[in-house]
Amino acid sequence: MEKIIQAIPLDDYRIQILTSSGISGIFDVKPYLKGRFFSELLDESYFKSVKPMHYGIAWPHEQDFSSDTIIWDIQNSVLEASLKREMGTRVAEDKADYNSK
Repeated sequence: MEKIIQAIPLDDYRIQILTSSGISGIFDVKPYLKGRFFSELLDESYFKSVKPMHYGIAWPHEQDFSSDTIIWDIQNSVLEASLKREMGTRVAEDKADYNSK
């Protein structure tokens, strides 16, 4: 399991993450805020109290995320963004081909 060495809170319930092996990215916490366990994180000043803790991140009242969850989320959001860009390019190319006929 990766060790989280940096967790910098950002606006819009996101956290800049850096792991011991150099993986970095933005962890978006918004999808997790619907549950009762994480509802306290909706308080922005409390949200900003996040700290790296061993193999994850944590807040003072014991809400936490493991590094596995964080890394999976970061890597899948990067992949999703890449796929959206690729699909957008293909749609634009197909539209240009169609309009040129």
